Amino acid sequence: MSVLRSVVTGVGGYLPETIVTNDDLAKIVDTTDEWVRERTGIRRRHRAAEDQAVSDLAVEAAKRALAAAGRTPADVDLIIVATTTADLTFPATAAIVQRKLGCPVGIAFDVQAVCSGFVYGLTVADGFVGRGHSKCALVIGAETMTRLMDWTDRGTCVLFGDGAGAVVLEPGEGQGTTADRGLLGFALRCDGTKQDLLYVDGGPSTTGTVGKLRMLGNQVFKHAVVNISEAVIAAAAQAGVPVADIDWFIPHQANERILKGVAHRLGIDEHKVIQTVADHANTSAASIPLAWAEGMADGRIKKGDLLLIEAMGGGLTWGACVIRL
Repeated sequence: MSVLRSVVTGVGGYLPETIVTNDDLAKIVDTTDEWVRERTGIRRRHRAAEDQAVSDLAVEAAKRALAAAGRTPADVDLIIVATTTADLTFPATAAIVQRKLGCPVGIAFDVQAVCSGFVYGLTVADGFVGRGHSKCALVIGAETMTRLMDWTDRGTCVLFGDGAGAVVLEPGEGQGTTADRGLLGFALRCDGTKQDLLYVDGGPSTTGTVGKLRMLGNQVFKHAVVNISEAVIAAAAQAGVPVADIDWFIPHQANERILKGVAHRLGIDEHKVIQTVADHANTSAASIPLAWAEGMADGRIKKGDLLLIEAMGGGLTWGACVIRL
């Protein structure tokens, strides 16, 4: 039986030029390179220039994804931007990206699920592309997380960086089997009772300020390994594939210990894990497509490979997708 699938036809990433090492941070906060690397695996991160908005990062990633797909902005009819650090309270960053790219009038909106935003955004886009309502969709994860940091809090300011990643989704005919290219299965979750574990202490309707990021790291870690594993198993079951069949595991790049903990719990071989946290730090919604783009660029990830992506973020939100490239 012929079915319509949402196929990823292009992937692109963009990192700002400025690199901030752990030693650089040690000059402004009580930390050391050794302390950060031992606890997180992070060595450095990128920081957006003062005149770079998150939409600028998103546009650069989108251009690279479109080029990889052999498409132009004129082809795009849907833009979804997953971000926690929007240019403005409104309009949506996606609308700004549409204007800056020069795309025609179409659908454009943001998704806010913090670090899980790209996973959420991809499944939302699947609802358009997989039903024939979009012929060329851009799903972008873009963040300037360094602008939410409390630079006196060594437990959080060392963890985050800036960047953007994007994918192009287009409809493709499949046979309804696990051999089809496209998004094969997903699982999304949220537990709002865990809000206090990871949040920003500001907002337009409460404080009238942007606020700063606050996190109880140990508690987030405990929830991450168990909850992410459950979502991965659910997504794989919906896709009809065993986790053991996955070619590449592309997790949200939050902390090296979480990456290894989830992979171990799921029985995924370490060589199958795409890991960029050491050089990118936690770029929230941008981390998965950035890691995906790196795996494509160095030749590890190839057309036909079976991919597993997952993330967990503030909310708490979490989720996973199984995709055949």
